[in-house]
Amino acid sequence: MPPPRTTSALFWRSLSRGDLKGEDFLVIGRVLKPHGVKGDLRVRYYNPEDPLFLSRYERLFLKDDRRGIFRSFRVLQVRHHKKDILILSLEGIRTREDAERWRGSEVLVHREDLPPLEEDEYYCEDLIGLDVFTKDGEYLGRITSIFSAGGSDVYVVEGDRGEVMLPAIKKVILEVDLEGQRMIVELPEGLLEG
Repeated sequence: MPPPRTTSALFWRSLSRGDLKGEDFLVIGRVLKPHGVKGDLRVRYYNPEDPLFLSRYERLFLKDDRRGIFRSFRVLQVRHHKKDILILSLEGIRTREDAERWRGSEVLVHREDLPPLEEDEYYCEDLIGLDVFTKDGEYLGRITSIFSAGGSDVYVVEGDRGEVMLPAIKKVILEVDLEGQRMIVELPEGLLEG
């Protein structure tokens, strides 16, 4: 069995399930601030491998918890600005003042707009909250976040033993059961000692 992978299209740091739990949307970035005077948004995106991945989508959603607003927008243009920052032009946001209203908002996509996953590939959001057990049946805890380190993902599991960090590699992650909401792992030698 190949190692489980989380798709690079939806990588984010330490994102836990929010109030969209059970909905069919995934967070893929955050609006930092307006860019220029024509309503463009400066967005930090959560995909370190593909700076223009947002250009694949015809529509995106912005969610502003402060104002209780969740709205769909048609994507007009996506430009790479620097590192993990994009400049995003959305239909209906035409002025700097319009853009300022969305400062701090989450950028989301609908699951139906996402590319299909390959076998043993998962969206990070689907792994957050899974119960983790050793192959011997010992409960380790629940996945609370995922981050990238040295070319592979690391699953952060919180339980009675505290925080355990599991590398997302074939010899550690033995089984992922999304329906059963559980993951079976083989712990690297010495991981829980001390």
